[in-house]
Amino acid sequence: MSGKIETRKFLIDDYGAVAELWKRVEGLEIAEGDDKESVAQFLVRNSELSRVATDRSTIVGAVLCGHDGRRGHIYHLAVDPRYQGIGLGKRLVDECLHGLSRAGIQRAIILVAHDNPRGREFWKHCGWEEIPGAMAMGKDV
Repeated sequence: MSGKIETRKFLIDDYGAVAELWKRVEGLEIAEGDDKESVAQFLVRNSELSRVATDRSTIVGAVLCGHDGRRGHIYHLAVDPRYQGIGLGKRLVDECLHGLSRAGIQRAIILVAHDNPRGREFWKHCGWEEIPGAMAMGKDV
């Protein structure tokens, strides 16, 4: 760790390193829509919102962030295990929330897997709350 971690916009050229990071982080599930082409489309539609953290030239954190005009959505927050516990995940999330606020978005939503207790604790520690009476659902199209 160099001691100087910088954050910036997630560029599609970062995809390879970020995909490798996603594989190393416990509790993060890679699924359909996480391929390079799909992420490229997401980044175009949500310019400036997704972030990466770098230690020199190495990507050590990443998060996807976007919105539908009404609600913000944060996906795949990942911090290299060697960099966890120093506030980097919260820093990336705060930058996403700031970007969503600038876009006029007032509420953001995340999905956290039931079998990811560490992730649930992180999000609760950052002030997120479970949505009572709601259940995540999906359907392939």
